[in-house]
Amino acid sequence: MDRKTVRILEFDKIIQKLADLTASELGRELVETLSPEKEFIKVEASLRETSDGVSFIVRKGSPPLGGIHNIKESIKRVELGSVLNPGELLKIADVLRAGRNLKNYAGEGVTIQDNIVSGLIGSIETNKRIEEKIYRAIVSEDEIADGASTALANIRRQIRNAQEAIKDKLNELIKSPKYQKYIQESIVTMRGDRYVIPVKQEYRSEFPGLVHDSSASGATIFIEPMAVVEANNHVKQLKIKEQIEIERILKELTSDVNGIIDSLKSNVSILARLDFIFAKAKLSVNYNCVCPELNEKGHIVIKKGRHPLIDPESVVPIDLWIGEEFRTLVVTGPNTGGKTVTLKTVGLFTLMAQAGLHIPANEGTKMSVFNKVFADIGDEQSIEQSLSTFSSHMTNIVKIIEKADNKSLVLFDELGAGTDPTEGAALAMAILEYLHDTGCITVATTHYSELKMYAISTQGVENASCEFDVQTLKPTYRLLIGVPGKSNAFAISKRLGLPKHILERAKEFLTGENIKFEDIIMSIEHERKEAEKEKELAKSYRAEIEKLRDEIERQNEKIRSQRDRIIKEAREEARRLLLDAKREIEEMMETMKKIQEEQELAARNKAAEEIKQKLRSKINQIEESLSETILPRQGYIKPPENLKPGDTVLIINLNQKGTVLEVPDKDGQVLVQAGIMKINVHVTNLKLVDEQVLEIHKNQSRNVDVTKSANISTELDLRGFNLDEAIASADKYLDDASISGLKEVTIIHGKGTGTLRSGIHQFLKSHPHVKTFRLGKFGEGEAGVTIVQLK
Repeated sequence: MDRKTVRILEFDKIIQKLADLTASELGRELVETLSPEKEFIKVEASLRETSDGVSFIVRKGSPPLGGIHNIKESIKRVELGSVLNPGELLKIADVLRAGRNLKNYAGEGVTIQDNIVSGLIGSIETNKRIEEKIYRAIVSEDEIADGASTALANIRRQIRNAQEAIKDKLNELIKSPKYQKYIQESIVTMRGDRYVIPVKQEYRSEFPGLVHDSSASGATIFIEPMAVVEANNHVKQLKIKEQIEIERILKELTSDVNGIIDSLKSNVSILARLDFIFAKAKLSVNYNCVCPELNEKGHIVIKKGRHPLIDPESVVPIDLWIGEEFRTLVVTGPNTGGKTVTLKTVGLFTLMAQAGLHIPANEGTKMSVFNKVFADIGDEQSIEQSLSTFSSHMTNIVKIIEKADNKSLVLFDELGAGTDPTEGAALAMAILEYLHDTGCITVATTHYSELKMYAISTQGVENASCEFDVQTLKPTYRLLIGVPGKSNAFAISKRLGLPKHILERAKEFLTGENIKFEDIIMSIEHERKEAEKEKELAKSYRAEIEKLRDEIERQNEKIRSQRDRIIKEAREEARRLLLDAKREIEEMMETMKKIQEEQELAARNKAAEEIKQKLRSKINQIEESLSETILPRQGYIKPPENLKPGDTVLIINLNQKGTVLEVPDKDGQVLVQAGIMKINVHVTNLKLVDEQVLEIHKNQSRNVDVTKSANISTELDLRGFNLDEAIASADKYLDDASISGLKEVTIIHGKGTGTLRSGIHQFLKSHPHVKTFRLGKFGEGEAGVTIVQLK
């Protein structure tokens, strides 16, 4: 790329802005070598990596780029076998940490497909072990940590202890009355790593020791007392050991670094590249840039382009297109109207895009890749070469014409100026025609009306102008393509107060063609302004219509939304009502079922109770008849005499031993303890055990099983029974428990659905032996058991 053109278009200032955004010397070096590329594939790849960097910054914020150092020289020294110093090792640890921080920033193990930055970060090799080992061992460039090794910590502890002992000894000497008059000042200081005391010169011979230094005046000498010479020598030896251990530690760390030398080389290169890419991305974000669409056909479309070197608050965006319908653009307008800025914007955007930088414009901007970019802008007058402004420009133009081809972008500022207007205009038209025929993309600024006519009459050449406000006498800096610039000399002069008769006389000097041309331009300008007004009006109408359409659409959407919501709510309400009705019906059915079950249970219980009563009545009748016929009231002719409490007797009708508790009453009834029961038995039904000669009757089969009753359990487990079986078992159990004299029993029915529990409770309510009942408490079985108190 032409160096002069790069300088004229101020591309070097963009490079400086980019360099200021780098975080390392390595990144800055890459920026300083950046130049526009000519190969389409390379330009495309460079722009893509910038876009990838922007993507990362937008998604994750600014990357952590601290700690990237140029350690290439240190790596070379390691390869040559040298031992690295603490500063070099710290920089290597910083580089390792920078790589690890970037991997954490991107996300460990996360690789975005087809993203150059992601691929580079993924290629970084980290080694946290060596990184932390260096940081633990080295405090700064001048200090090794005590914890770098156990040996170093021990040596330094010995040094501190020895130094404290020396200082204590010297303090004793200083405070000793014997040496007070010899000492210049009561302090302990050091000379050459050895502890000394300042002594007055006149007492040198009185104070034994080695002289290490003297003051500038000679009045004070610094003596190492003989009492601490050996101790100082010991400290010196420890210091030597300390240095040897430090060198060993540095050598060990250098060896560790040598083991990862290849990955370090790779990391340095990758980190430098990432710093460079993120600098380009930051520039894009800072200037609100976009990635342009690339082509090789010479098509340029700039949408709201903003020159990056002009204050963002004052820059006026331009819209420009060239390369499709026309390849030459002639820009006219007043001085300071923005023509030169337009030229520089087109040229600088081209250089930035081909250098892989985004450009400050809006989406839809297109840039072409050119092999050569030429610019003849500004006053290039050379005093040394004795060249006029025209000659200087023409020299430059000649070089451009020699080198330009159909892959070139050529920019001319005030083409043909600096000489006779007629000849200058003719030369300008000839140059433009030649470059147009060559196939160049050419943008030229001018004041010549002839060039305006040339643009109107030549295929592939278009006019453009920089707008000027005659009312304020200021340019608006807007570029209007397709409209030739009108000369505003008369209008400006009139506005500034030039007498009317002079203006009228000036117009008489114009040729008819000039007046006609200016009238045509004025007419075009008037029609353009009217068209713009109509366009703005139509635009406002369209905006209003779109606003109304959007409002109607919002209303329709609101109505649809409300309709859908109402229908949804109605459906939900109907469903809720249906569910409520269903639940109520189910509850009613369940209630009816329970009532029916309770009625059936009550009926069954009543029938069972009636049957039980009948059975009990029948059993009583049988027992009475058996008692009367088989067991007469007086079983023996001679009942036992003189019964007293404690006698052991046999209850004949029960065939059960017992113990007499009380003597017989007047009716012959005796209170006897039989097992757990206390019963009244007639004396004729008893026999002393020691007089016993039992006659076993054949009717023992009717004997009531009192032994079984006495050993009855206090718990009844009904789990697994149906309700009828459970009630029958419970009824029999309660009878046995009552006979056994139990006062409290536990019925286990389980929790389950509660049906068995409810049936048992209903049964207990009407049972003659039951006094009260309740559910179990915590630790008793809770709702799975019922505790029954018996009468």
